[in-house]
Amino acid sequence: MSEESTALPVSSSAEPELCVGQRLYKDVLRILEAHRVPYAVSGAFALREHTGVGRPVKDLDIFLTSETAGTTLGLLRQQGFRCEICDPVWLAKAHRGDFFVDFITGMSNAAIIVTDSWIDRAQPTEILGVQTRVLGAEELLASKMFVVRRERFDGADIAHIIYATGGKLDWGRIFDLAGSHWEMLLWSLILFRYVYPAQSHYVPLLVWTQLVNRLMCKLLNPDPTARFRGSLVDENMFAIDVNEWGLDDLLSEYRASRARKIEWPADRVELRQDVA
Repeated sequence: MSEESTALPVSSSAEPELCVGQRLYKDVLRILEAHRVPYAVSGAFALREHTGVGRPVKDLDIFLTSETAGTTLGLLRQQGFRCEICDPVWLAKAHRGDFFVDFITGMSNAAIIVTDSWIDRAQPTEILGVQTRVLGAEELLASKMFVVRRERFDGADIAHIIYATGGKLDWGRIFDLAGSHWEMLLWSLILFRYVYPAQSHYVPLLVWTQLVNRLMCKLLNPDPTARFRGSLVDENMFAIDVNEWGLDDLLSEYRASRARKIEWPADRVELRQDVA
């Protein structure tokens, strides 16, 4: 493979290189602000806001609730954008020309869902000259806990969030966001401890104690009926477990049970079925 095809972004504090689609991003932000749409920016813009880490900006990620998403896509359609539902569980897009904006209502595995509280806790900032807001550090961290696939891993982002904030985070909020998936949080914190051993105290001792005690309790009291959860982590790498070894497919169950999905008139907005 050529170097160009395998090139990956390198973290730095340099101002992020903006793509030629930045005009689209500015226009979308201005429209959302003008119509008082409840949303928060995530992705590279939010990461830079909380950590100072810059990387090339290739898209704009807008987090909002499923209820808000339909209204927002309808609004943008009226402004001349081509809108599509890529996956009703979590993702829609608004296109203009060759560029687009992502509208995200949760994680693709439906384990973590954007609620009004995510938007209420967003922090004001300026992006591309537009007064807007980004996800809070806690929500940004939670949004990355399941981004652990072979082809993309956001563990470094989580480590940078903790390091850059000095651990001054609302850990109770993070526990609430992780919920029953607290082991994914523990895994992320173990990585932080490995990467930044001298800064282990950025994670309060009480947080370490609670998570390790939970783990010890599970290890000392094994549950033979505990279900396989690999598909929630990476349905491709754990496909053999589900398809050939007969283990649980929690991914399909989670996605099917998602009570609120992105909805709007099917005859006015394109619907794609090829995004899992």
